[in-house]
Amino acid sequence: MAFKKLILTGLQFAVAMLSFNAAAPSAFAQAKWQKGAPFPEPAEEILGAAAGGKMYVFAGLIPFWKPKGLVYEYDPATDHWTKKNPMALPSHHVAFTEYHGKIYAFGGFVYPTSGPAAWVPINNAWEYDPAADTWKALAPMPSKRGSPVAAAVGDKIYVIGGVGLMPGSTDTALSFNTTQLVVGTVEEYDPATNTWRERSPMPTPRNHAAIGAVNGKIYVIGGRVGAAFIGLATDVSVVEEYNPATDKWGTPRARMPTARSALGYGVVNGRIYVAGGEFQDPHMMATFREVEAYDPASNSWSIMPPMPVSRHGLAGGAIGNRLIFVGGDVQSSGTGVDVSTSEVDALVIPAGDH
Repeated sequence: MAFKKLILTGLQFAVAMLSFNAAAPSAFAQAKWQKGAPFPEPAEEILGAAAGGKMYVFAGLIPFWKPKGLVYEYDPATDHWTKKNPMALPSHHVAFTEYHGKIYAFGGFVYPTSGPAAWVPINNAWEYDPAADTWKALAPMPSKRGSPVAAAVGDKIYVIGGVGLMPGSTDTALSFNTTQLVVGTVEEYDPATNTWRERSPMPTPRNHAAIGAVNGKIYVIGGRVGAAFIGLATDVSVVEEYNPATDKWGTPRARMPTARSALGYGVVNGRIYVAGGEFQDPHMMATFREVEAYDPASNSWSIMPPMPVSRHGLAGGAIGNRLIFVGGDVQSSGTGVDVSTSEVDALVIPAGDH
């Protein structure tokens, strides 16, 4: 009798799993992927921001960590790419965000002026005017750090997290042989006065994270701890909420379902969408197709249709109800193999999907 019950329980479990697997796609069936014109100049570690109804792709690396300083404009209305003037300072792992039609760039890394290949953290800040295709230098950040994230709330911009050199270190750049300081630093930039002030630090210092601003609050999602380089670091699924109005960090939010770093992201209809990313441990080196959506109002996650091509270091941005993801690498870093892709995919979210 017990054996029959076991068989019945097993069959019920199998039926339940089949029902779940059959129903799962319907949860996101209305969101559809559309393919865009290929990115003209595939490169690793590109970054994106949307402004004025167009997508802008920046940065990129030549093998052995030399910054390319790319700038491209994508018009989803015509599905056309236009090459623009290069970055004023070719750099990589820069934080980009849009504010009042301009794109702001903060921090990052540059190539050493001498010696072996490495990542030199910088505190440079820039304003890019897409209409004029020009760059303007701004007051530098108080701290030098690469791979932070940035978001605008109200009339201020917040630059959060990243990685730099240890205080008092004699090193000038990050490499696999140098001590690295992952930070939770929050610095607030005022575009009206071109000034900075330091705010309360993020509880979980990290880099290579995602970010989104919804209803006056900022959410930092995932990323890596321990180091800038994925081979030395650990991915996290932590989600933390910052309220600029009170300068306070809230209690931890619901974790991202998939721990990962080097993500693409964008905000549509009050939800933060996180796509792709990479992961490494002693046994594997992987990239992700996963697209997951965080709803701050309900503090919950939804699983979206996966990207057609798994990749990390991709450029992401939101235009209307479309999330556009450009390029990236289909293999996690450190293989020594050139695997950058020209893939461009747009996830169309139904207008009424909240």
